[in-house]
Amino acid sequence: MVISGGFGVGKTTAVGSISEIEPLTTEAAITEVAAGVDDLTHTPRKTTTTVAMDFGCLTIDPTLKLYLFGTPGQERFGFMWDDIVEGAVGGLVIVDTRRLDDCYAAVDYFEHKGIPFAVAANAFDGHVEHTLEEIRWALDVTEGVPVVVFDARERGSVRDALLVVLELALARTSA
Repeated sequence: MVISGGFGVGKTTAVGSISEIEPLTTEAAITEVAAGVDDLTHTPRKTTTTVAMDFGCLTIDPTLKLYLFGTPGQERFGFMWDDIVEGAVGGLVIVDTRRLDDCYAAVDYFEHKGIPFAVAANAFDGHVEHTLEEIRWALDVTEGVPVVVFDARERGSVRDALLVVLELALARTSA
C-alpha cells in the first residue's frame, strides 16, 4: 500500500501511527535551500522531510499483511515513485485541505497508472477546510474514488482509511 500526497500532509505521521513495527523513515533536516523551495507556511514547525520513503507494516489478519510505503511529497523526488509503487495493491493520497493543489501530482499519478486509490483529507487542528464533495470537485476525481476525512495521528483513523483502499483494491480483483 502506498501512502502519498504533497509536502507536509502527514504521510510519515500516518505510517508511524499505524505500523506495528518501528517505521523506517528517511527523514533529513530541512535546509535553508529546501526551505526556500518547500512552502512551510502551513507547517512552520516542520524541521525534517522525507527524502526517499517511509516503510511500515500492518497485519490485517493471519493471511494478510500490508506493507506500507510512504512517498516523498516534493516533486523533485518524483523519480522514485515508479519503484515505490511496483506491486502496490492501492494508494492513499493524503491531502491538506488548506492547500489542495499540492496533491494534484499524486492524484494524477495513481489515475495514470490505474492503481486503485482513495483520497484522505487530513484533519489538521481537528477539522478540514472543505466538504468531501468540494474536495472531490477540486481534485476532479470520479465517484469511484473514495474521499474520506481522517487524522494521521490516530491509529484507528489511519486504519479506517487504509481499509477503504483495501476494500477498493479487493473489489477490483474480484470483478
